[in-house]
Amino acid sequence: MLRASAAAEEAGVPSVSLTCEGFIGQAATTATGLGLPNLPVAVVPGHVDVQTVEELRANVLGFTVDAVIQGLTVAQEQASESVEPEPGAVVFEGSVDEINRFFYENGWSDGLPIVPPTAARVDEFLKFTDRAPDEELGVLLPDKRSATVRNVAINGVMAGCRPEYMPILVALIEAMADPAYGVEHSGNTPGAETLIILNGPLIRQLGFNYQQGALRDGFMANTSIGRFWRLYLRNVAGFLPHKTDKGTFGNTWRVVLAENEDALAKMSWTTIAADQGIAAGESAVTISRFTGGTVLASVFGSKPEQMIPYLADGIARLVAWEVIFTLGMADGAQKPLLVLSPILAQTLARAGLTKQDVQRQLFEHARIPAWKFERYLGEWTNLSPGHPRLVDFVKSKRAPAVFAESDDPNRLVPVVCKPDDIMVAVSGDPLRTNAYVFAHNGILGFPTTKPVRLPGAWRRLLAEAAGR
Repeated sequence: MLRASAAAEEAGVPSVSLTCEGFIGQAATTATGLGLPNLPVAVVPGHVDVQTVEELRANVLGFTVDAVIQGLTVAQEQASESVEPEPGAVVFEGSVDEINRFFYENGWSDGLPIVPPTAARVDEFLKFTDRAPDEELGVLLPDKRSATVRNVAINGVMAGCRPEYMPILVALIEAMADPAYGVEHSGNTPGAETLIILNGPLIRQLGFNYQQGALRDGFMANTSIGRFWRLYLRNVAGFLPHKTDKGTFGNTWRVVLAENEDALAKMSWTTIAADQGIAAGESAVTISRFTGGTVLASVFGSKPEQMIPYLADGIARLVAWEVIFTLGMADGAQKPLLVLSPILAQTLARAGLTKQDVQRQLFEHARIPAWKFERYLGEWTNLSPGHPRLVDFVKSKRAPAVFAESDDPNRLVPVVCKPDDIMVAVSGDPLRTNAYVFAHNGILGFPTTKPVRLPGAWRRLLAEAAGR
């Protein structure tokens, strides 16, 4: 609503945005990011989802309407502009403790100690890219702040990254700035969090963990780059708790998931990056936001017909209200991720299955009753109003025919639109029979892949870094 209101105001048309009480802070901060800090807002008390029609009517008539009239008829006070430091400026001098306190008090820290981003440290990071420090990688919402190579380096230092991680950090922010990803949704209320997947030679060159504990902190490359992502969302995009970041519960940042490319090569399976169109042997990052995940423990069986039903059941159980991104709020945008331990993937491959075969079999088994799918759309949530029916989606050609093979409410329907919507990665303890599944946040963090571009002197720089 605020973006539509801002467009109207810039066209000379008075406007007022409606917001529930819990979103007042987010509305104010978003308006500032849009360049209209005093954009009129009218509050609806409480939250509309838990109000009766009578309660909502009373709240709107008794409170909201007056605010709408005032917003349309009374000139807003001129807002004072905030002044930000110039690129490369020294913002504070002091001890490490004093710097950490200063950064925390200004909202530039996640609460953990940061590495002070001194000019010397930032310059070390800038050596690992051939791009100019002030080159703009994109403009990030909600604050409409410019993402530059320099502020990538600054946040990389703060997160505890090593300078040689810089090419990965730049690729990540290029992905963050891609409109297909949708960074502006990073503060939505389900509190989904981005997972970074790394592919290519950099996994080994920079010492990423891709074996036991692949999703656990404790490895510098995986951990610090995961932290960098969240710091950059805070410090450059502008997502701050109690303001623009409105995750009801939220999650903390996730470590980088590096695929086990040795195992994939032996099975002739494609990597996540290859699935996204990146040439084999090229390093790349893939980002996608997931609402949550769970382990599928002790996957049993030596044949696909023993293993696939359990793996598919895990996907079907986890993709619950998120089916609104399969059909409804968005069509064909649900992209759950299944992470297989190498021994599970190898067992499936030994039976003659390619990754694409596994995706097809998962698609056939990862299903829920049609009545449950429809309740997620229009009864248990208000995210697809009007109580839509799956048969109507098919009739209007918004859904494949598989969703309306009959009108039996108990018929089983898939939780995604097509087999390759189920992303499959291979990582983790090579000899444990566990898998992990993530439910996807759909268009609010769509899978986006970018190649990692290395500087011309990469090998020399890497050798020098290894000697430090």
